[in-house]
Amino acid sequence: MHRYGPSLISALTGALFLLVAVTQSLAQSTLRDPWGADASVSPAPNLRWETALPLPAVSAPVTTVELARNQLLSLPELTEFALRNNPRTRQSWLAARASAAGVAIEKADLLPQISAAYNVTRSQQVANAGNIVPWQTRFGPSVSLSYVLFDFGVRGYQIETSEYRLLAANLAHNRVLQDVIFQVEQAYYRLIGNDALVRVNSQSLNNAKTALEAAQKRRESGLATVADVYRAETQVAQSQLNLTRSSGELEKSRGQLASVVGLPVNVAIGVQPLQQPPQITEMTTRISELLEKAKASRPDLVAAEAQVRAAEANAKAVARAGLPSIEVIGGGGHTLFNDNRAAVSNYNIGLALRIPIFTGFRNTYSARQAQVQAEAAAASRDVLFRQTEVEVWQGYYDLNTATSSISSTQAQVRSSEQTSQATLARYQSGFGSILDLITAQQEESNARVQQIQSYLDWFTTLARLQVAVGASDLLKAAGGAK
Repeated sequence: MHRYGPSLISALTGALFLLVAVTQSLAQSTLRDPWGADASVSPAPNLRWETALPLPAVSAPVTTVELARNQLLSLPELTEFALRNNPRTRQSWLAARASAAGVAIEKADLLPQISAAYNVTRSQQVANAGNIVPWQTRFGPSVSLSYVLFDFGVRGYQIETSEYRLLAANLAHNRVLQDVIFQVEQAYYRLIGNDALVRVNSQSLNNAKTALEAAQKRRESGLATVADVYRAETQVAQSQLNLTRSSGELEKSRGQLASVVGLPVNVAIGVQPLQQPPQITEMTTRISELLEKAKASRPDLVAAEAQVRAAEANAKAVARAGLPSIEVIGGGGHTLFNDNRAAVSNYNIGLALRIPIFTGFRNTYSARQAQVQAEAAAASRDVLFRQTEVEVWQGYYDLNTATSSISSTQAQVRSSEQTSQATLARYQSGFGSILDLITAQQEESNARVQQIQSYLDWFTTLARLQVAVGASDLLKAAGGAK
């Protein structure tokens, strides 16, 4: 003992001090990035990040169902296809499935936790007398068991938290379905409206060409000036420009509809046009009834309430995590040796009382954080609640306004059409001026455009109100499109 004790301790102490000195020297030296982490980012905030490695290729979305080709599709058919193929619906559904698995994960703590191991140990020990014991090899299987008997309801609140989160995820999925339906309706009606605008502008171009021909004939007969021809040519050019713009908007709306249903934007989709103007009636449901219905049927609002309940349950679980818990522990093992000694088996079972004494105030601040998060979730719910009220309120009165404007635009179209025809007939007969004819044709074109816009506003406003309320049966209340 006298021979090895002091010298060994002195050697170990010296080695320890040397290790500390080397570690401090390395920490204070320029070698502060041994793994080259700084080289993996841009060297300065104003420089673009570059890499010599190939970037991963972006995979194109997979189309889950096939769309009928060479067939004019109705709005219900497009909606059904979008619900099956839009990536957002798949994303929200998978999120709900993940939340369902989270409930099962929390429920796993209701059962005993059992683990098995197989250990192989090779060791050499020094006896107190300084004699060296030969190397020994021990090996064998073992099993351990633990089960929480009592934890002041922590497991129950954790399960409740996961269940409310699952409820919120399912409601969020329902809301995504409503959003996709609304997007399809918007894109469909915009496509129908732009297609009607193309037809109106094409008709306006034909009318302008007719006026130009009339002006040229009158110019040849000496009844009109060259200025009349120039005005008619200007009107033809303006009508051609309007047609070009509306054709471009039509193609943009086609791409938007294709994207909404989950297809590439360059895929041509044929839609069924409206055979006749829809039958529009005023909304009979009162605004107070719609507000009450939104509170109960709007999925994202109910999901926000579920998130509040989940945060409150989590706050209770975290607050109780610092309390004692009682566990059943047990295990067994079978140890074998590489020499001639007999194998040994051991078993144990007992109760364990775990009492957290001091965790650096971790439990205190964890409970405070969970409580604040619960209050923040309640505030987010209140924000959405007020937003819902505003959306329903505005949507209700926007729909009433759109309904009233339809009858006005219908009267404007009838009047402007008769005025344009009468003015053209007078001008062809040698009466009136080219300015009167151009003005009448412009008024007819504007009236038709306003009529199309009024129907488009009615459709989109109704769809927006349905999303705000969270219901899809308001079309019957508003009269609908027959």
